[in-house]
Amino acid sequence: MTIYSNPEDEVIDGQNIELEEIQSEEEDSLEGITRYELFTYPADFTLEVLHNKLKEGEIEIPKLQRRFVWTQYQASRLIESFLLGLPVPPVFMYAEKRSEKLMVVDGQQRLKTIHFFFEGIFGEEHAGKKTVFRLNLNEKSPFEGKSFVDLKKEDKRLLKRQVLRAFVMKQVDPSDNNSIFHVFERLNTGGTQLTNQEVRNCIYSGAFNELLIELNKEDSWRKIIGKEKSDRRLRDVELILRFLALYYENPSYEKPMKDFLTNFMIFHRNGAKNSEFKEVFLSTSAEILSSLGNKPFHIRAGLNTAVFDSVYVAFASKGRTIPENMAKRYSSLIENSDFQKLTSGATTDVDTVKNRIALAKEILFGE
Repeated sequence: MTIYSNPEDEVIDGQNIELEEIQSEEEDSLEGITRYELFTYPADFTLEVLHNKLKEGEIEIPKLQRRFVWTQYQASRLIESFLLGLPVPPVFMYAEKRSEKLMVVDGQQRLKTIHFFFEGIFGEEHAGKKTVFRLNLNEKSPFEGKSFVDLKKEDKRLLKRQVLRAFVMKQVDPSDNNSIFHVFERLNTGGTQLTNQEVRNCIYSGAFNELLIELNKEDSWRKIIGKEKSDRRLRDVELILRFLALYYENPSYEKPMKDFLTNFMIFHRNGAKNSEFKEVFLSTSAEILSSLGNKPFHIRAGLNTAVFDSVYVAFASKGRTIPENMAKRYSSLIENSDFQKLTSGATTDVDTVKNRIALAKEILFGE
């Protein structure tokens, strides 16, 4: 599966945030995962049913999957295959527990082609302009140049009742929904590999995800990150998620970090605590910028995520006014040999995470 790169969202490489390379952070992304019990079953949907489910929103295509990129010839060949009774590869979907919506994991080009043909419009609408979907085939084909409404009645009926097989996955155990993260991540094997936060953005859309995107645009945060524009791989958004998760759930932190962040995002998906999250993040960012200046976490060769999360949590947890000698205290923290070890190796281990946050609180805000 390849992501679509939207030209409107593109930024030059120099605008991507620079993260310090820490081996333990890279290894966390490859960390072994929980054993899941998934129930997978085949479902044979008629094309008419698929079209209606897409139209009603019962089948959902994650936002960050690539847009419709097939040519009219490619799309026409798929429709012709159905009309001729030729086999078509199956699609893969994931059934969410609570909503029972079907999320497309693989097969969106086929599903959108079917939807567009029944609708009579080819591709996405651009600037109010619509392109009629007429089959672009060999001139000898009886279907060449025809739209859905142009087909004979018997061909329309045939097309409507043709079947596309789907393999539907549903998580049985554990009771959460986070196996979809790993399914999506592992099936995303073609083109540009999605980052962890891009995957979360795809499959955990909602009020909390929208808040993270909104907070990422804040001026004080952009100065702390050191880049005016947002990172196109959402690594800056993941940093905000990392801060909020560690601030609110530090005592219950468990490795790997990527699953800890995913579970936090799932739990708060509906945005019930958005106002509180926004206030905490904005006030903490303003205090850090005022006390430490621009790009305070670029210690060596880029932003150090471990220094970032410990200092952000320490500031948010301070419970007292900021000491006048904060700049000196921060220098002492950065130069502390124990803190250096805690922010350069094994950075996602449980004890390391808790110890570096505790040390940051002690040196920055201790008496």
